[in-house]
Amino acid sequence: MTDALTNALPFSVISSAIAIPSARHLSTANREFITYESSLSDIFGVILFNFIALNQLNQSTSFLQSGLQLLIMIAVSFLATVLLAFLLGRIDHKIKFIPIILLVLLIYSVAKLYHLPALIFILIFGVILGNIDELKKFRWMNKLNLYSLNTEVIKFKEITGEATFLIRALFFLLFGFLIETSELLNTDTLVWALGIVVTALIIRAVIFKLAKIELFPMLFIAPRGLINILLFLSIVPAQNIPLVNKSLMLQVILLSAAVLMFGLIFTKKNKAEITDEKVITTTDEPATIQ
Repeated sequence: MTDALTNALPFSVISSAIAIPSARHLSTANREFITYESSLSDIFGVILFNFIALNQLNQSTSFLQSGLQLLIMIAVSFLATVLLAFLLGRIDHKIKFIPIILLVLLIYSVAKLYHLPALIFILIFGVILGNIDELKKFRWMNKLNLYSLNTEVIKFKEITGEATFLIRALFFLLFGFLIETSELLNTDTLVWALGIVVTALIIRAVIFKLAKIELFPMLFIAPRGLINILLFLSIVPAQNIPLVNKSLMLQVILLSAAVLMFGLIFTKKNKAEITDEKVITTTDEPATIQ
């Protein structure tokens, strides 16, 4: 059971590196949904993978230990976020964002060194910085000089946005170099890859229907990418299932990307047709009245 879950999780996580840029032209509500869904999928997917791959699920102590580590990480994350926000708002030197980013990486590395769920820190840090305006109602937060901090956060977002774009570009460049035709056209795994993608879409459609979430184009924005490859490479040989190989991972990534591409294309086309019909209707009405 542990090996099965360990091998299945790399196919279950949505890649935020692909999903978030793909939702750029959607409505504000849909764009926010995709951003939070894919980001939380990345973070909790990695945490769940580490928990399953590194712990014995039949031991109750592993659950207690993981719960304690999670509580410790939440407390550390809040303290570290307040400290970093204070530094971000108070440093007057022209070079301030790179040291903040390096401190974030340092805290993340130390947490990983002590086997703590370090991604919880990234989540809390991002949520607090992204909702500075909501913190003004807390009097003790006003000591951080929130007005100037809000301005610095906007600049910080621009720098991190460009850095993320660079990382994504390097990943796709390396990904293209690593693709081999023999692995891509492997018929032994192609049927399984199609089954995984179709099953994921069906489950996603059922959940969206039950939750009354708009199906199109949200249904198709569930790509796999860098995070899935990293999780796949993290599986130790002793837990690896022969069927779960590089060919299967590449095919799932490319098929999910194709579903995303065609889903967005046809959704935009349908919206354009609806808009044209509305324009024609509004231009015909005055002529009918006349």
